[in-house]
Amino acid sequence: MAAGEAPGTGMRVKSLFFAIYRDILGRDELEIELPEGSNVGALIEAVRAHGAADKLPGHVVVAVNQDYASLETVLVDGDEVAFIPPIAGG
Repeated sequence: MAAGEAPGTGMRVKSLFFAIYRDILGRDELEIELPEGSNVGALIEAVRAHGAADKLPGHVVVAVNQDYASLETVLVDGDEVAFIPPIAGG
């Protein structure tokens, strides 16, 4: 929890990075603290603030606790969010 933050106002979310996301961020995972009630979109912005601001693609696909999720999906303390790399093929 951040300094000066009251108990119960924050949550920790574990982000997992694969393939290109791991290359961009230089790590496999990152635990991020967010205000309670934050959604996937807020998490993506927090990840961008950790050094990936101009490197993450505009559209990011994620899974929350192994289920695909939208930007509006609300997160809870302890959630695990996997950043799914883009897949090309034909």
